[in-house]
Amino acid sequence: MSEAHANAKPRDAPSEAPLDVATVAPGSRERYALKAEATFAVIDAHGDINAEGAGSDGLYHADTRYLSHLRVAVAGADPLLLGSSLASDGTYVHADLTNADIENRDLGALAKDQIHIERTVYVHAGGLHQRLMFTNYGGGEITLPVAIGFDNDFADIFEIRGTARAHRGQRSFEKQGPSELILKYVGLDAAERTTRLTFSQEPASLTRSAANYVFALPRRGKVTVDIHIGINLPAPPRSQSFLAGLLGTRKAMAHKATCCEVVTGNPDLNIALRRAAADIALLSTRTPHGIYPYAGIPWFSTVFGRDGLITALELLWICPGLARGVLRFLAAHQASSLDEPSDAEPGKILHEMRRGEMAACHEVPFGTYYGSVDSTPLFIVLAGRYWKRSGDDALMRELWPHIEAALRWIDEFGDRDGDGFVEYHRASPSGLVNQGWKDSGDSIFHADGELCRGPIALVEVQAQTYEAKSLAAEMAAALGKAERAEQLRAQALALKQRFENAFWSDELGSYVLALDGDKQQCRILSSNAGQVLRSGIADAKRSRRVAEAMLSAHMFSGWGIRTLSDAEARYNPMSYHNGSVWPHDNALIVDGLALVDSRAVQRVSKAMLDAATKMHQYRLPELFCGFPRRQGRAPVLYPVACSPQAWASGALFSLLQSLIGIEIDGQLRSVRLRHARLPPWLPSVDMEKLSIGDSHCSLRLVRLPDGNADVVVVGNAANAAIVVG
Repeated sequence: MSEAHANAKPRDAPSEAPLDVATVAPGSRERYALKAEATFAVIDAHGDINAEGAGSDGLYHADTRYLSHLRVAVAGADPLLLGSSLASDGTYVHADLTNADIENRDLGALAKDQIHIERTVYVHAGGLHQRLMFTNYGGGEITLPVAIGFDNDFADIFEIRGTARAHRGQRSFEKQGPSELILKYVGLDAAERTTRLTFSQEPASLTRSAANYVFALPRRGKVTVDIHIGINLPAPPRSQSFLAGLLGTRKAMAHKATCCEVVTGNPDLNIALRRAAADIALLSTRTPHGIYPYAGIPWFSTVFGRDGLITALELLWICPGLARGVLRFLAAHQASSLDEPSDAEPGKILHEMRRGEMAACHEVPFGTYYGSVDSTPLFIVLAGRYWKRSGDDALMRELWPHIEAALRWIDEFGDRDGDGFVEYHRASPSGLVNQGWKDSGDSIFHADGELCRGPIALVEVQAQTYEAKSLAAEMAAALGKAERAEQLRAQALALKQRFENAFWSDELGSYVLALDGDKQQCRILSSNAGQVLRSGIADAKRSRRVAEAMLSAHMFSGWGIRTLSDAEARYNPMSYHNGSVWPHDNALIVDGLALVDSRAVQRVSKAMLDAATKMHQYRLPELFCGFPRRQGRAPVLYPVACSPQAWASGALFSLLQSLIGIEIDGQLRSVRLRHARLPPWLPSVDMEKLSIGDSHCSLRLVRLPDGNADVVVVGNAANAAIVVG
């Protein structure tokens, strides 16, 4: 992830690192995230926004907050929450509330539980809809004052995360009649941003910050107020009802991606998988190049290269179509020239895109930013794996010039000193100090805790490069480019040989974290070494030692594999990258463990599932703290982790693939189950309409008493070869 979170400036971090910033912790109420395309909202369980004071909740679009406050008060008091829930498809929140005990000078006493308040909230592309329904269950008519307070700061997302600004643009407002108000902001980028609030019922008064009502409700009487908040758009058509808009939003969500449906014999896993699938659909965003999974809410609801590529890899076996959108988008935005402020170099793959005021004014460097060392090899890896998974020769041919450009970047810019390893070193002092997936300012260091100086060669990036060149060789051969294929195979083999000598440490019993700018080992036991195993670059005997290290008490918390051994100098279980547990990291490690130790796969997968069952809505967040597991306790949350987050949502599906050992080859139209065994907690797995080329098959795995799985072919429209073992 980019722009690392931290609650304090890291020890010895370079002083010029601009984005190790504090973030605003959420209030005490539960939070829900809603999203439609590029618009998202974070609201609380009441349906309010920042009712408890200044916070990071709000309605956002293009890295700008368009509503920073929304609060409904009844006779001057907050309603009492009866209950709230997020729809199973993630499209709306429904809350049931009632009035508190109220003593009003003008109205007299109103005992609690007389008024039932229903709030339904959903986000559509470009705005938010909220319905308030008040029903009187008291003994007679009630005069009910209702105030709907609102405000907006038009803050850039980087401001909300803690980056100070010396100057801001100008705010204003104007009424558009008795039921409509427009909040305006002209930013330093000269762009005008507007928030339009429209109320279906004319309020008794409408001010800059509140719509005030007084309802006379007979017993069993009802009144409904719909609120529409539009972003940079004209008022909604009056012909579209609240419910019609909600139905349209749900239909749009349902049609975003076509994936194989997976149901298991473990009820907890089914709940977690359904939530993860809904979250992937929620985060998936239409672009001119196809569907792209935005990274996470709230901080990273935009395109990230690394995140999109890894999410697509995690879901490739059940949802190959997602990879098409990711590959095409990143190919369309591949760098073609040198630009130091954005860390762009010819052939390099995008790191992130931002569209807010601060990016437009170059107050942050992330408008279109390329400061990622691993996005480029991962682009080739996804292209190759997608081609093999889908048999989509046409897209492979379309992407080949972009693959060649990425390979040239690896050889020319990625390996500046010609030692055969890919290193990173930021071109601009405003860019990211560390440009691997652990991009906090303090995440790459030596055994004594001293921070590494670049250029830095990360261990997992060499593995990704090896896999990229191996897959590129296969694609070149399929295109009839025999000489190029042989050259790439030779380069991959040479890298594999150099890798063992440079990165192995007998002292650690593992590969080291990185090589620094002097080619000295950063002799640190980290999860990065575990990610190496999936690529095939590692020596077979050493792979087993790495697997043992990953499951040691120093690395395995009981809830998952930590990013860093608890014996290292900078270990901190509450840090962003130096001791926490990341679900996607565990999924990538387990993908490699599946080639080495099936028992380790089962152990880590069960730990991740156990963690999910302890989380709100069974949702794995971006990360959680790395404290050891204790009986009767849940995992300790990282307070400002993104949730939902795309590659965390994809992790459970990747773990399931590793558990059942399934491999799908669209070229050969085959499905192979490497090790048809299931753990005791996973009695069965059903896969319906698993795509094979332009057709599909359906499989059922049932655990037998000895742990082996009976594989039943339920349907095989693709006439695919089903191979066990």
